[in-house]
Amino acid sequence: MPSTTEPQPILLSDYRPPDWLVDTVELDVRLHPSATRILARLSMRPNPAGRAGSPIVLDGDELVLKAVSLDGRALAGTAYVATPSALTILAPPQQPVLLEIETLLDPSANTKLMGLYRSSGTYCTQCEAEGFRRITYFPDRPDVLSVYTTRIEAERAEAPVLLGNGNLQESGEVEGTGRHYAVWHDPFPKPCYLFALVGGRLDRITEPFMTATGKEVELGIYVEPGKAGRAGYAMDALKRSMRWDEELFGCEYDLDVFNIVAVADFNMGAMENKGLNVFNDKYVLASPETATDADYANIEAIIAHEYFHNWTGNRITCRDWFQLCLKEGLTVFRDQEFSSDQRSRAVKRIADVRLLKSHQFAEDAGPLAHPVRPASYREINNFYTATVYEKGAEVVRMLKTLLGEENFRSGMDLYFERHDGTAATIEDFLTCFQDATGTDLSQFALWYAQAGTPRLEVAGHWDAAGATFTLDVAQTVPATPGQIDKQPMLIPLALGLVGEDGRDLPLQPAGGSNGAPGVVLVSEARQRFVFENVTERPRPSLNRGFSAPVKLVTDLSTQDLIFLARHDADPFNRFDAAQTLALGVLVDAARAGATPDAAPLVEALGAVLADPALDPAFIAQALSVPSEGDVAREIARDVDPDAIHAARLALRRAIGSALAEPLAGAFERFAVPGPYSPDAASAGRRALRNACLDLLATAGAGDGPARALGLFRAADNMTDRFVALSVLAHAVPAEREAALADFYAMFQGDPLVIDKWFALQAQIAEPGTLDRVRTLTAHPAFAMTNPNRVRSLIGSFAAANQTQFHRADGAGYDFVAQTVLTLDAINPQVAARLLAAFRSWRSLDAPRREAAEAALQRVSRTPGLSPDVADIAGRSLG
Repeated sequence: MPSTTEPQPILLSDYRPPDWLVDTVELDVRLHPSATRILARLSMRPNPAGRAGSPIVLDGDELVLKAVSLDGRALAGTAYVATPSALTILAPPQQPVLLEIETLLDPSANTKLMGLYRSSGTYCTQCEAEGFRRITYFPDRPDVLSVYTTRIEAERAEAPVLLGNGNLQESGEVEGTGRHYAVWHDPFPKPCYLFALVGGRLDRITEPFMTATGKEVELGIYVEPGKAGRAGYAMDALKRSMRWDEELFGCEYDLDVFNIVAVADFNMGAMENKGLNVFNDKYVLASPETATDADYANIEAIIAHEYFHNWTGNRITCRDWFQLCLKEGLTVFRDQEFSSDQRSRAVKRIADVRLLKSHQFAEDAGPLAHPVRPASYREINNFYTATVYEKGAEVVRMLKTLLGEENFRSGMDLYFERHDGTAATIEDFLTCFQDATGTDLSQFALWYAQAGTPRLEVAGHWDAAGATFTLDVAQTVPATPGQIDKQPMLIPLALGLVGEDGRDLPLQPAGGSNGAPGVVLVSEARQRFVFENVTERPRPSLNRGFSAPVKLVTDLSTQDLIFLARHDADPFNRFDAAQTLALGVLVDAARAGATPDAAPLVEALGAVLADPALDPAFIAQALSVPSEGDVAREIARDVDPDAIHAARLALRRAIGSALAEPLAGAFERFAVPGPYSPDAASAGRRALRNACLDLLATAGAGDGPARALGLFRAADNMTDRFVALSVLAHAVPAEREAALADFYAMFQGDPLVIDKWFALQAQIAEPGTLDRVRTLTAHPAFAMTNPNRVRSLIGSFAAANQTQFHRADGAGYDFVAQTVLTLDAINPQVAARLLAAFRSWRSLDAPRREAAEAALQRVSRTPGLSPDVADIAGRSLG
């Protein structure tokens, strides 16, 4: 039975406005490692939209109250009720009041890393979603917007740098104490989840930025001492992000300063606090010797994402946490577009869809499925999910496809104009596009309300005599937890008809198009689309650019897919044709326990590899066969991870052997001349070389193992060195341990690089890996209190090692379940996210399914679970 600590659900339908508003917040924060004092002065007034005569009810979380006064007078004990989780002023005057609250915190003991905490000597805050209540009592909800002034005081020797939201107003010494202070003021009203402060010994780099209207902004990036030389790429990405947002969305920065702080212990990737972004340092620090091309790309994307939140999240925030996708899905779409413009749009789209399918499609297919905007939640921290972020971005992308670029920009302009300075809803967002374009979006809004991945079954028929081509489309949306009956979605399906010479045929819908050029709108359970003047047999290229996040099932033959992989003008669909071929081969082999038939895929990939017009980065993506998770998702029931692993390994070996000569040739031909550069072209060449190396070494062909060892020893950058180490670890066991030891010796002083070392070992698909991971938890470099370490070692084992996490004996499940219970007492957020690795347990074969359920039951029945873990355990079992 579920834990008794599992919180009751919070319902969207129960929303009501706050009874009291907070116009201004003045905070006096006196930092101390174990006894930080917070004095909060809240200028409050009754909300005309709230309930008349209501008490003042403020949220808290593990708070120690020292004093409380109203309008300058200390309150008697009978005038309020205080607990660690709430403060209620029982009968306040129904007029504007000044409420003063003093609380005492122990930042060093705050291992949850929510609220104010101290890590590696640095004071830091994380307040999204509900962390501000761990600092002071407050109406901790996003629709209470206030103007903040924050005075921060600390020992100068301990924290010479003091940072807050907004602009610096004043700073100085506290005479005779060795302490100093800084006063920060943010003139823009914001919810408390965007509050931030940082204090510590930090180095910084600064650069000026001139906005489009001539406003000068000082940009600063703060890092641990000695690491400023690795922050240059982050600064460059920030400046490019700011300029891009001005040019593409008309969004100009508004404060005098913009600061970023990189910290080692952080629950998330980064946080968009107004004017003071706080980052996990893995998304700020980079050098050729320590960061891979993927690290550079992630830094660029996440710097952009958090900066873009200044308008889509900060200036316009969420009315309530049900609207989380309003800021996150929209901002992910914006950072995807930024990265597409900075790099290869086609390759970026492929990478984004691969992430969507591996994370969000899996979420949609399991017990944790939920709509992009959920109707209820128990613990909001558990809804920072791929559905909210990645699927939320796909919904915005579909909106742009439906409306066209010009109309989409008009709707965004109206959204910024109408809702600046407010806490908005999805309805507010969609209404702007309806009002700007006159388009009815009522059916489109179902994308926010219905969970599950829609399935489109498409069959084509060419009528030679009538010169028509007909597409019959059947749409279904699967049942998901709490949602059994679904309505048809509005799905923009981009398509082309590819002729015998490989060129697109004119697309002439009978009766005119119901969508944008090259797009048909699927809006019913069954529809027929007829195209005229089709004088030769076409191959339909469907869902071009992945125009909608759907599972597509077609009647295309193997030869049709080979043809599209060779000729399709749409880069994504050319890639996807090869992936569909590989997926079919792998599913058949895994189900039958047989050797996969590699011939069709070898033919398609051989053509891709030989095409001189293709971007090397695109070829690298095409050479990467579907993951074990992709195959498991396709099989869907009674999944045997061992059979999938064997089939995938055999297919990769077959490709490496059959294409050994062109793979070896490409490895040599695409060597990158000169010193390392993270630019897209150079990264693409390295990606292709390393994809070739991986296939060659896996097959033991073309001197692949020797090439990998040579590259590991001679590499002048982390991308090549770590790929070579990965190849050795997975494909050349004889060289594995020595290479791992050498790598650790080279980089033992760099925590971010050692994270990679931990993760790689956790992903080795061999029976001894579980014991290896257990041993590594006792390694001097491992710490259960550091989220990056936990994610790199145990998270990688659970999420990326399908055979060993899903061991038939259940030992993998038992290990992760026990780790979750241990971690729950330290950091419930990280523990809950680790437990989500069980999300697909119902799709497994019977022995694994029973073992996974037993492990989940063990977690669920443990007394005293955090709400975070209790929620995931309960929903997983429900």
